[in-house]
Amino acid sequence: MSMHGEIEFLGTGTSTGVPGIGCDCEVCRSGNVKDKRLRTSAIVRIGDKSILLDCGPDFREQMLRAKSTKLDMVLLTHSHYDHVGGIDDLRPYCYPDHFPVYAQQNVLDDLIARVPYCFYKNPYPGVPQFILNVADAEHPIDLDNLHIEALPIWHYKLLINGYRIGAHLAYITDAKTIDEEVIESLKGIDVLVINALRHSQHLSHLTLNEALQIISKISPKRTYLIHLGHDMGKHDAVIKTLPDGDFIAYDGQIVHF
Repeated sequence: MSMHGEIEFLGTGTSTGVPGIGCDCEVCRSGNVKDKRLRTSAIVRIGDKSILLDCGPDFREQMLRAKSTKLDMVLLTHSHYDHVGGIDDLRPYCYPDHFPVYAQQNVLDDLIARVPYCFYKNPYPGVPQFILNVADAEHPIDLDNLHIEALPIWHYKLLINGYRIGAHLAYITDAKTIDEEVIESLKGIDVLVINALRHSQHLSHLTLNEALQIISKISPKRTYLIHLGHDMGKHDAVIKTLPDGDFIAYDGQIVHF
C-alpha cells in the first residue's frame, strides 16, 4: 500500500532569496508574506519519517518557524551554497547518533571539503557528525516501506539529483533540462515540485514557460513552483496566470499528497 504524507516548503526562493539585498523593485518591496522567499528547502513527512530536502543558509531560521522540528535524514540535490550552506546547523540532530546524509558521491566529497572538521578522526567536541550515503540513479533509498528514487536532472552541465519520494511526490529543483525517460517515469504523479526562476532565459534554470512545458508532458495532478527569483513577479499576480492545478509555492506552505 502506497503511503501519503505532506511537504512543508521551508523556503521557495532562488540563491539570493527574496527580497534581494539592495533591491527596490516592487516584488522586493512587497508587504505580502508570500513574496518573502528564503532559500529553497523543504521537509517531507511520510509514514514515521521526516525528510529534509537540502539544507541552505537559512536552515536555522526556517526550522525555528517550521510546523515540527523532527528530522530523520537529509537528501541533498547538489552542493551549491544555497542548498548546503546550513549543513553545520544540523548539529542538534547529530546526537546521540550521527545524522544520515544522502547525495551523489561528488556532493558528499564537496561536503567533506566544506566542513572538514566534521570528519576528523578525532573531531572537536560538539561539532556535527554525519553518516554519508550515496544516492543516485543506481543507488535508490529503501527505508522500511518507503522507496526513494534519485532522479538525474541537468543543472546546465551539472548532473544533480531530483527525488521521487514514495509513489505520490516528485521534487526537482535547479533543473534546466530533464531527460525524456525521467519525464516518462513521472507521468501522472500526484504532486510535482519543480523550479521556475523567472520569465526570461537563464543559463542553468528553467524559465516559467520551460517549466510549464515540462509540467504539460508529465501531467501531474498538482504542481508547485519553487526556486523563484524576484523577476518572476508577485505571487498573487503570477498564480492567476497559471493553468489549473499549477501553483506558486510559498514559504511555510504545507501541501498534502
